[in-house]
Amino acid sequence: MKTPSKMSLLPVVLLSGAMLSAPALAQDAIGIANLAFRTGPFAAAGTPLADGQRDYMLMLNERDGGVNGIKLTYSECETGFSTDKAAECYDRTKATSIVTQPWSPGATLAILPKAAADKRPILAPGYGFSAMAEGKVFPWAFNPPVTYWDGTSMMLKSISGGNLNSLRGKKIVLLHLDAPYGEEPIPLLQEYSDTFGFTLLRIPVGVKEMQSQSTQWQKIASERPDFVLLWGWGAMNAGAFAEAIKTGFSMDKLVGIWWSGHDEDLKAVGAAGKGYRTLSWNLPASNAGVMQDIRKYVVDAGTSLTSAEELDQLFYQRGVLISMLSVEAIKAAQEHFDKRIINAEQLRWGLENLKIDADRLVSVGAEGMIGTFSTSCDNHAGHAAAWMLSWDGEKFVKASDALTADRAMIAPLAELEARKYAETHAPWAMNEDCKL
Repeated sequence: MKTPSKMSLLPVVLLSGAMLSAPALAQDAIGIANLAFRTGPFAAAGTPLADGQRDYMLMLNERDGGVNGIKLTYSECETGFSTDKAAECYDRTKATSIVTQPWSPGATLAILPKAAADKRPILAPGYGFSAMAEGKVFPWAFNPPVTYWDGTSMMLKSISGGNLNSLRGKKIVLLHLDAPYGEEPIPLLQEYSDTFGFTLLRIPVGVKEMQSQSTQWQKIASERPDFVLLWGWGAMNAGAFAEAIKTGFSMDKLVGIWWSGHDEDLKAVGAAGKGYRTLSWNLPASNAGVMQDIRKYVVDAGTSLTSAEELDQLFYQRGVLISMLSVEAIKAAQEHFDKRIINAEQLRWGLENLKIDADRLVSVGAEGMIGTFSTSCDNHAGHAAAWMLSWDGEKFVKASDALTADRAMIAPLAELEARKYAETHAPWAMNEDCKL
């Protein structure tokens, strides 16, 4: 498989493999760019995510001729997960893509003011800046189906058995990447700590320490926490699993956010990782209709960049669902504006009026893969459900009923942080038409 060089714009124009000129693309297709990271320290996670995104769109073009007769053009601008390169990629792709997918919270924060000024929607499924779910303040940013603060709330609900008062007097470690992504849960965790009386200990992991976390795990061993919440990414997750096993930490006390649940990381430790749990907003469902169609129209046809075996991966299927959200927003905008070719502002309406209900999931073949949700002018995340998955030594299996976040706990903090952002970036254009 070829990987693009850093900062290269990888054209993956999905018209049965044909390359079109830029004028033809503008007239006959809808462009969607992904600020991908197939290179760098997080490539192991970025590659299956990008493969899933790409293959879903390729499948729609091959099976349906696109969306309502309009082909989709998917392209990647390689960032290596660098915030600076992501900002450069945004500038390079904004003229040809109706949506921006920045991937990291750092990149999202860097691009957010530019996108708002340019009137280009940002789609950050399950990542980004949690408070940007406040649609009145952030009319151009969307982070469905769940935010990081939703995930934080669900993780605490799970480890407490649904009774947060049971955490009183306990000690919880947040083992997190030393970056904006890793710092995202801290304000809400501190609120929970103050409210429910548990001790929160933050242990950061620098990018250069990801594969050698002996210092951090020595600290964990000495502190003897009741739980470790893993807010890892890329190689940091594999490093954490290796050290947890080496130090004899009980794997059922180690619980990760959805980016700490990459199949390949757990396969590397096998049975030794049994009992590890990760929160996930998508459920593995290789027999779902959409997955069967991808296998038929893309993988078996030899146009996928991945192997058939990797279709079972949680991250690959998450990439599929991320593209599904983009496409459903396109469909909503096409119908509302009665146009087959839509622009970025019209897509913003589509993203703000997503309705992913049970009937819609059946119609797209994604039943059982993701929770139902809808967005609105003031709710740009949808705040769907997620599940705990447990590693059984060979694969992830569903380990909980659907979990939902405590919005009453989160909403005041989200509103406060959204207002602070707007004040810091004044004059900030809000959605004055959004009636709360």
